[in-house]
Amino acid sequence: MLGERLKELREAKGLLQRQVASTLDVDTGYVSKMESNDKPVSRHHLKVLARMYGVNESELLPLWLAQKILKGVNKESFAEDAQNLAIKEIQNRNK
Repeated sequence: MLGERLKELREAKGLLQRQVASTLDVDTGYVSKMESNDKPVSRHHLKVLARMYGVNESELLPLWLAQKILKGVNKESFAEDAQNLAIKEIQNRNK
């Protein structure tokens, strides 16, 4: 999700992974792994990437949070039940 979107944005700007890596002060392999969802994107890097790609951070934050949730419940047998409970709690807090 997030990785694919970051790759789309990078390519739309005509940037190479090594250029992004230089801006983030990471190696090119790390950018590649972020784009393939194999490495998490830090909140700080998300802000930098949003600015670099000319998008609002609010466009990327839902994808970033969704990825964090998925990593947290990866291969858990009750992941969907837990997700539904969390959604209900969020809805109750927003009332």
